[in-house]
Amino acid sequence: MPVICLPTIGRLAVRCFEVPRVAIVAIAVLGCSSLAVAQQDETGGGNGVKVIDQSSSAASKAKGEINFDDLKFDIEKDAAFAPRMLSPDVKSLDGKKVKLRGYILPATLFKEKGINQFVLVRDNQECCFGPGAALFDCVMVQMMPGRTTDFVTRPVTVEGKFKIDTETYKYPTGVGPKGATHLAIFQIDGMSVK
Repeated sequence: MPVICLPTIGRLAVRCFEVPRVAIVAIAVLGCSSLAVAQQDETGGGNGVKVIDQSSSAASKAKGEINFDDLKFDIEKDAAFAPRMLSPDVKSLDGKKVKLRGYILPATLFKEKGINQFVLVRDNQECCFGPGAALFDCVMVQMMPGRTTDFVTRPVTVEGKFKIDTETYKYPTGVGPKGATHLAIFQIDGMSVK
């Protein structure tokens, strides 16, 4: 069984636990949940923060250069996911070679070097973890065989094949906290991380 090590309060010590593989995904989603709080919707709902949509231009998308705003779709926080919620623009990315910039979520790692699986998140708001992540703010990255990366605290660009996967990352019981059904729905088969 994999082991995950997390900092304790004050980050003066580390505590390690044996966890099942599905817990990695759970930690990933619960760990990046607050990313959705400051990014409610374009109307400024929730906490009064108005977010400007910065989706990629058609020229950038044609080159496979996307950002997390390109992955947005209408879903309420903690709501059950249904494939019909995905916009045609999001669906059009399935199977395409993409480049996506974000941060490696440290809470999902077993090691710092030779990493072959991690969660890429929109930003690194390390102080604000908790349940309720938007599904479009987390992308599972599975490096291709023979490919790995090392952990860094700065933003990285992941290049690889984008997939919409509505089966692999479902909650094991079918329903998670507050009615959510999925831990993640996006994956990149990573060729490189720069």
